[in-house]
Amino acid sequence: MATHTTPVFSKQVLIWLVVAWQSVSVLACGGTYEYAIEEFCLEKFKLDMEELDQHHWCSWEDTVEPYCELTNCTYLIALKMDCFWPNRAVDEFFIRVHKHYFHDCAPTGRLLRDPPNRILGPFIVVPILVTLLMTALVVWRSKRSEGMV
Repeated sequence: MATHTTPVFSKQVLIWLVVAWQSVSVLACGGTYEYAIEEFCLEKFKLDMEELDQHHWCSWEDTVEPYCELTNCTYLIALKMDCFWPNRAVDEFFIRVHKHYFHDCAPTGRLLRDPPNRILGPFIVVPILVTLLMTALVVWRSKRSEGMV
Protein backbone atom coordinates (compact mmCIF):
# COMPACT_ATOMS: atom_id res chain seq x y z
CA MET A 1 0.00 0.00 0.00
CA ALA A 2 2.87 2.35 0.81
CA THR A 3 4.35 1.86 -2.65
CA HIS A 4 1.25 3.37 -4.28
CA THR A 5 1.21 6.52 -2.13
CA THR A 6 4.91 7.25 -2.51
CA PRO A 7 4.83 7.76 -6.30
CA VAL A 8 1.71 9.93 -6.01
CA PHE A 9 3.34 11.96 -3.25
CA SER A 10 6.56 12.36 -5.26
CA LYS A 11 4.58 13.43 -8.33
CA GLN A 12 2.84 16.11 -6.28
CA VAL A 13 6.13 17.31 -4.84
CA LEU A 14 7.66 17.39 -8.32
CA ILE A 15 4.71 19.38 -9.70
CA TRP A 16 4.94 21.86 -6.81
CA LEU A 17 8.68 22.25 -7.36
CA VAL A 18 8.19 22.97 -11.06
CA VAL A 19 5.42 25.49 -10.33
CA ALA A 20 7.53 27.17 -7.63
CA TRP A 21 10.60 27.32 -9.90
CA GLN A 22 8.58 28.88 -12.71
CA SER A 23 7.02 31.39 -10.33
CA VAL A 24 10.40 32.40 -8.95
CA SER A 25 11.89 32.78 -12.42
CA VAL A 26 8.93 34.86 -13.60
CA LEU A 27 9.02 37.07 -10.49
CA ALA A 28 12.76 37.50 -10.82
CA CYS A 29 12.29 38.81 -14.36
CA GLY A 30 9.48 41.21 -13.43
CA GLY A 31 11.02 44.56 -12.53
CA THR A 32 14.39 44.10 -14.19
CA TYR A 33 12.86 42.84 -17.41
CA GLU A 34 10.31 45.65 -17.51
CA TYR A 35 13.05 48.21 -16.97
CA ALA A 36 15.19 46.68 -19.73
CA ILE A 37 12.44 46.66 -22.36
CA GLU A 38 11.44 50.22 -21.43
CA GLU A 39 15.02 51.50 -21.69
CA PHE A 40 16.29 49.56 -24.69
CA CYS A 41 13.28 48.63 -26.80
CA LEU A 42 10.82 51.45 -26.19
CA GLU A 43 13.39 54.22 -26.59
CA LYS A 44 14.38 52.94 -30.05
CA PHE A 45 10.71 52.55 -30.99
CA LYS A 46 9.96 56.11 -29.85
CA LEU A 47 12.75 57.45 -32.05
CA ASP A 48 11.50 55.44 -35.04
CA MET A 49 7.93 56.64 -34.54
CA GLU A 50 9.04 60.28 -34.17
CA GLU A 51 10.64 60.02 -37.62
CA LEU A 52 7.22 59.18 -39.06
CA ASP A 53 4.55 61.78 -39.48
CA GLN A 54 1.83 61.14 -36.90
CA HIS A 55 -0.68 60.65 -39.74
CA HIS A 56 1.31 57.59 -40.87
CA TRP A 57 1.20 55.83 -37.50
CA CYS A 58 -1.88 53.87 -38.61
CA SER A 59 -0.28 52.75 -41.85
CA TRP A 60 0.95 49.19 -41.41
CA GLU A 61 3.36 49.57 -44.33
CA ASP A 62 5.08 52.45 -42.54
CA THR A 63 5.10 50.98 -39.01
CA VAL A 64 5.71 47.28 -39.66
CA GLU A 65 9.50 47.54 -39.48
CA PRO A 66 9.73 49.48 -36.18
CA TYR A 67 6.98 47.31 -34.68
CA CYS A 68 8.76 44.09 -35.64
CA GLU A 69 12.01 45.46 -34.22
CA LEU A 70 10.19 46.28 -30.97
CA THR A 71 8.75 42.76 -30.79
CA ASN A 72 12.12 41.16 -31.53
CA CYS A 73 13.81 43.38 -28.95
CA THR A 74 11.45 42.27 -26.18
CA TYR A 75 12.04 38.65 -27.21
CA LEU A 76 15.83 38.95 -27.27
CA ILE A 77 15.96 40.63 -23.87
CA ALA A 78 13.72 37.91 -22.43
CA LEU A 79 16.06 35.31 -23.94
CA LYS A 80 19.18 36.98 -22.46
CA MET A 81 17.56 37.35 -19.04
CA ASP A 82 16.26 33.76 -19.12
CA CYS A 83 12.64 34.93 -18.88
CA PHE A 84 9.59 33.43 -20.48
CA TRP A 85 8.32 35.15 -23.61
CA PRO A 86 5.60 36.23 -24.08
CA ASN A 87 4.71 37.02 -20.51
CA ARG A 88 2.43 39.36 -18.61
CA ALA A 89 5.02 42.16 -18.59
CA VAL A 90 5.26 41.98 -22.39
CA ASP A 91 1.46 41.97 -22.75
CA GLU A 92 1.11 45.03 -20.53
CA PHE A 93 4.00 46.72 -22.34
CA PHE A 94 2.37 46.25 -25.75
CA ILE A 95 -1.01 47.38 -24.44
CA ARG A 96 0.64 50.63 -23.30
CA VAL A 97 2.36 51.00 -26.69
CA HIS A 98 -0.93 50.47 -28.53
CA LYS A 99 -2.81 52.89 -26.30
CA HIS A 100 -0.21 55.58 -26.96
CA TYR A 101 0.60 55.12 -30.65
CA PHE A 102 -2.31 53.25 -32.24
CA HIS A 103 -5.42 54.31 -30.30
CA ASP A 104 -6.96 56.16 -33.29
CA CYS A 105 -6.28 53.42 -35.85
CA ALA A 106 -8.91 51.29 -37.54
CA PRO A 107 -9.23 47.73 -36.18
CA THR A 108 -7.87 46.32 -39.46
CA GLY A 109 -4.66 48.29 -39.04
CA ARG A 110 -5.00 50.00 -42.39
CA LEU A 111 -5.49 53.64 -43.18
CA LEU A 112 -8.97 54.29 -44.48
CA ARG A 113 -8.85 56.06 -47.83
CA ASP A 114 -10.64 56.09 -51.16
CA PRO A 115 -9.53 53.57 -53.75
CA PRO A 116 -7.68 54.87 -56.82
CA ASN A 117 -9.74 56.36 -59.66
CA ARG A 118 -8.99 53.43 -61.99
CA ILE A 119 -10.89 51.18 -59.56
CA LEU A 120 -13.54 53.66 -58.41
CA GLY A 121 -14.33 54.97 -61.92
CA PRO A 122 -16.02 51.86 -63.33
CA PHE A 123 -18.22 51.55 -60.23
CA ILE A 124 -19.53 55.05 -60.94
CA VAL A 125 -19.64 55.10 -64.76
CA VAL A 126 -21.19 51.66 -65.42
CA PRO A 127 -24.42 52.24 -63.43
CA ILE A 128 -24.87 55.66 -65.04
CA LEU A 129 -24.47 54.20 -68.54
CA VAL A 130 -26.82 51.29 -67.76
CA THR A 131 -29.46 53.73 -66.47
CA LEU A 132 -29.18 55.92 -69.58
CA LEU A 133 -29.27 52.89 -71.88
CA MET A 134 -32.35 51.43 -70.18
CA THR A 135 -34.13 54.79 -70.31
CA ALA A 136 -33.37 55.14 -74.01
CA LEU A 137 -34.53 51.56 -74.63
CA VAL A 138 -37.86 52.15 -72.81
CA VAL A 139 -38.50 55.40 -74.71
CA TRP A 140 -37.62 53.77 -78.03
CA ARG A 141 -39.87 50.72 -77.36
CA SER A 142 -42.77 52.91 -76.22
CA LYS A 143 -42.63 55.01 -79.42
CA ARG A 144 -42.36 51.92 -81.61
CA SER A 145 -45.34 50.13 -80.04
CA GLU A 146 -47.66 53.16 -80.39
CA GLY A 147 -47.86 52.73 -84.15
CA MET A 148 -48.69 48.99 -83.94
CA VAL A 149 -51.94 49.32 -81.98
